[in-house]
Amino acid sequence: MAKLISKKTAIIFAVLFISFLVTVESHQFSRKLSQRSLGLRKEKLSHFRFYFHDIVSGPNATAIRIVEATRTNRTATTGFGDITMIDNPLTIGPERTSRLVGRAQGMYTSASLNEMGLLMVMNYVFVEGKYNGSTLSIMGRNPVMSPVREMPIVGGSGLFRFSRGYAQASTHSFNMSNGDAVVEFNVYVLHY
Repeated sequence: MAKLISKKTAIIFAVLFISFLVTVESHQFSRKLSQRSLGLRKEKLSHFRFYFHDIVSGPNATAIRIVEATRTNRTATTGFGDITMIDNPLTIGPERTSRLVGRAQGMYTSASLNEMGLLMVMNYVFVEGKYNGSTLSIMGRNPVMSPVREMPIVGGSGLFRFSRGYAQASTHSFNMSNGDAVVEFNVYVLHY
């Protein structure tokens, strides 16, 4: 009888232990994956050059101020606290009529009391060739009065999944009367 109870106990213990292991495995927080299982092969470095059209004037504006910080705008010449939402065209050349390769969608905000320093949070959404539908995400500081500004690429999607790199911006033209700007971007990205 004692052997029968101990066999039953051992079987019950084994079943409980196995169910515990299955439960623990199905609710785990993390696990290791192979890069190949996600389609990641050899990493490559690509360079993209395009023009960002920040159109703040006229009926077809692509950059709209959505928040104006009235408290600081009375005293700060930098527009500190202002937030602008963008859906700016990205073109192959500096002309507005140049071929569209994507859009810069996101926002920028004036983040400095003492200089024209923007916080840029945007996605480059590409519409050209094999990159159609892929995105690069940018988040960084843009001191607009500097000749060349550098912002980090913090990720991407589609062909740019797991990407990283940096974007260099330089002002191509700025219209003092209406505030429209064309900015040349050189983007260097590591991706799979």
